Amino acid sequence: MHDIRAIRENPAAFDAALARRGLSPLSADVLAIDEARRAKILAAETAQAAQNAASKEVGAAKAAGNDAEFERLRALVAEKKTEIARLTEEAAAEDVRLRTLLMTLPNSPLDDVPDGKDEAQNVELRRWGSPRDFAFAPKEHFEIAGAKPGLDFETAAKLSGSRFVILRGAVLRVHRALAQFMLDTHVEDHGLTETWTPVLVKDEAMYGTGQLPKFAEDSYQTTNGWWLIPTSEVTLTNTVAGEILDETQLPIRMTAHTQCFRSEAGSAGKDTAGMLRQHQFEKVEMVSITTPETSRAEHERMTGCAEAILQKLGLPYRVIVLCTGDMGFGATRTHDLEVWLPGQNTYREISSVSVCGDFQARRMNARFRPAAGGKPEFVHTLNGSGLAVGRCLIAVLENGQQEDGSIDLPEALRPYLGGKTRISPEGALV
Repeated sequence: MHDIRAIRENPAAFDAALARRGLSPLSADVLAIDEARRAKILAAETAQAAQNAASKEVGAAKAAGNDAEFERLRALVAEKKTEIARLTEEAAAEDVRLRTLLMTLPNSPLDDVPDGKDEAQNVELRRWGSPRDFAFAPKEHFEIAGAKPGLDFETAAKLSGSRFVILRGAVLRVHRALAQFMLDTHVEDHGLTETWTPVLVKDEAMYGTGQLPKFAEDSYQTTNGWWLIPTSEVTLTNTVAGEILDETQLPIRMTAHTQCFRSEAGSAGKDTAGMLRQHQFEKVEMVSITTPETSRAEHERMTGCAEAILQKLGLPYRVIVLCTGDMGFGATRTHDLEVWLPGQNTYREISSVSVCGDFQARRMNARFRPAAGGKPEFVHTLNGSGLAVGRCLIAVLENGQQEDGSIDLPEALRPYLGGKTRISPEGALV
């Protein structure tokens, strides 16, 4: 959420940031609500002072036997009490209007984020690895002979509808091995603290990380009001909601492997074949809580953590910085990792690593006490996939496919697969 004081001090900068996001200027609307709210508060405080003064004089009038003045002052006290209640209620209503408006506005992009309307204006930063030169036409994951026995879309559709899959056998074991490998790497090599969180959360948690109020249709809500998390960014980040941390506790670096749920609203017709875009999927998430001074360096570190997973698996990828028109709602800068999928002959997103500044922290009221003293400050939050497990499975299957339908698996997974290194054309782990 935006800082109303910053908007008051520099409305032009606020509007310029919105313009980079493709939005019209809104500082005048925001400041009009803010002025109305502050006027109501000032009027209530003035009325309170008048009530206090009259209350003090009531006793003196009574003691002096001045019944007329006593009744006038008593009526004035009652009148001011009613006025204060009305003004306080009106100020609260304006505060809700202001907060509601600010809650729907995206974060301001950093100065070095490229301007652009959509993904066509994203900027590639670097590449790692070279796509394999196949001696045959590579297939998509759901077409590979060795993967087919482990990918059951038909039964999943019978149970749940489209965009679901049942995993079995060797494919499922590789999926499980990938998640375990990611967690172990992040914990042992990258120093993240493994965390297990609920997948059902209250409204406040979804507001805190920016899924609500604007993106309610992208998530699932239960009949008793809980929300199914779209990613454990929601739960991990909200562990510091309402807290005042000591600076010595920062950075906090966490990772979690959870089920994730997304309605995929607005994605009709996109990636309908296979398991690239699912309503239910698994992800290993990374979240960091830092000081403002260290968040940019942490962003680079987290990007490197995600890259390390792909490098250990030997999967070619590229890193891009998202332009202003393609960047997520809460991000102030985002790096996407796109893995090479030979079946599609293109790179596809497998991780987004974002620095959010104090945008989420303001929504959650998450702060820290500076070691040097002074007032508590808002923390900075960061999140990133490390990685999306299902998409990583797709990449492993497609990049490792052989002409006979078998699949060579990454050496890094051998310890998690009982020393097995391949999926046979019949779908067995061998």
